Amino acid sequence: MNRNNHYFHVPISDYGAEPFVVNIDKAARQNTNYRKALWTGQLLQLTLMSIPAGGEIGLEVHPDTDQFLRIESGSGLTMMGPDENRLNYQCPVSGGYAVFVPAGTWHNIINTGNCPLKIYTVYAPPHHPHGTVQATKAIADL
Repeated sequence: MNRNNHYFHVPISDYGAEPFVVNIDKAARQNTNYRKALWTGQLLQLTLMSIPAGGEIGLEVHPDTDQFLRIESGSGLTMMGPDENRLNYQCPVSGGYAVFVPAGTWHNIINTGNCPLKIYTVYAPPHHPHGTVQATKAIADL
């Protein structure tokens, strides 16, 4: 595949840290993996996520990583807080919403809809190993 033609095709591997251009809306909507690293650089990482109906990202915290999540399609509930037992910030989200998670904040997104929740997320600095592909949450949790 021509590496300059990503605008029209969903890339199949992690292209970091090369220069890269992609139609992120199309890539996020076509992704069927729970998590897939699309671009991993030295200071930033882009991953795609597909959360099945009734599924969730899972409660997590990244002590040294800020995170940006963009909901491309579907609907869910975002929960954040200072510890895993105090998720006092809750907000419904759907296509077009952006979620900002400061480093050290516990967070989760639950899919409340009937179709997969399609998300892309940016970590700074990178959080997952280069080339990460996890087909399901169960695999990611291993």
